[in-house]
Amino acid sequence: MNETESNKPARNGPARNGGRKSRKYRKRGLLTSPGTLTYIGPDVALKTKIRRIRYNEHSFKKENVTSLDECRPDHDAQNFITWLNVDGIHEVPLIEKLGKFYHLHPLLLEDVVNTEHKPKLELYDTGHLFLTLKMLHVDSESPISISSEHVSFVLGKNYVVSFQEELTSDIFTTVENRLEASVGKTRRNGPDYLLFALMDVVVDNYFIVLEKLGDALDTTEDQVIRGVQELSLKDMYALKRELTLARRQIWPLRDMVNQLIREDSMQISKEVIPYYRDLYDHIMQVLDTIDSYRELMASLVDVHLSTISNRMNQVMKTLTIFSAVFMPLTFIVGVYGMNFEFMPELKDPNGYYYVWGLMVAVTIGMIFYFKTKKWM
Repeated sequence: MNETESNKPARNGPARNGGRKSRKYRKRGLLTSPGTLTYIGPDVALKTKIRRIRYNEHSFKKENVTSLDECRPDHDAQNFITWLNVDGIHEVPLIEKLGKFYHLHPLLLEDVVNTEHKPKLELYDTGHLFLTLKMLHVDSESPISISSEHVSFVLGKNYVVSFQEELTSDIFTTVENRLEASVGKTRRNGPDYLLFALMDVVVDNYFIVLEKLGDALDTTEDQVIRGVQELSLKDMYALKRELTLARRQIWPLRDMVNQLIREDSMQISKEVIPYYRDLYDHIMQVLDTIDSYRELMASLVDVHLSTISNRMNQVMKTLTIFSAVFMPLTFIVGVYGMNFEFMPELKDPNGYYYVWGLMVAVTIGMIFYFKTKKWM
């Protein structure tokens, strides 16, 4: 389970800076039977790391698991809450063995190792409550790019098992530190409160992502208002796409938490329900903000397109005025450019100046007419 210093690979996790399209995903086994575990996600060279934390109100113990047998449920630790934090879901045999230890349904494990699975909530007859959701990360800010991390939770009688993709950092470090410091209500409550604390970290991170999206949106709005010609329509649609991605990843979480609040679930105690209700409010706030951002983004795109259209109309208007002014001049020059021998004006010694005077008078007259009509 542990990585030795001599052969430890670079800890870079799935390629994120290259964008989602550059990831190489393992193909889905479409013809396999339901419940067959097949990892679907980016290739990961690192080993899975498992950390086990046991705690109650008076004690706390954290240890890195070096042997998979150490993950077996300990019946002697009934007075403790056990949190098994699995960092890496790409090693299918390991996930399958953990499932046997905790009697997890094969369909549950299938969703754990499928990073493309949408967020969902499932209650099993075995007493397990299963949730899978998405943690969002900002990969780059100019232009802004968002990626998602597949996160799953299993809530049992006195334990929580969390699964997350192998990345450069553990997203639940703050919860571990809170437990170790014995600060707040986490140590005094059961595993249902621990599940809330872990989900709360994910939802709080949504606000960080929204802040980055809001900054990018403010910059775009300022450029649109100032009429910056270098503003790329491609970047605007990229920002709109990231907003749509964020909404698609977060939207199912609303119904999931709402189901936890409304259903009479044995896994969630009545004392903890208010915390899940507060979590639901935060999710709704995130979704409302995203919806307002999307509406603003759509308006900015329309304004930008209108600005481009107006700028093009101004150019066409200028060219049209020039064409209109030179049209009678071209006619006059064309008439006197004909090779007829008998033309009255050709014998006039001042004919050249008369033609120039006529053309100047026509030009001034047309410009005066355009200004009277307010066409220029």
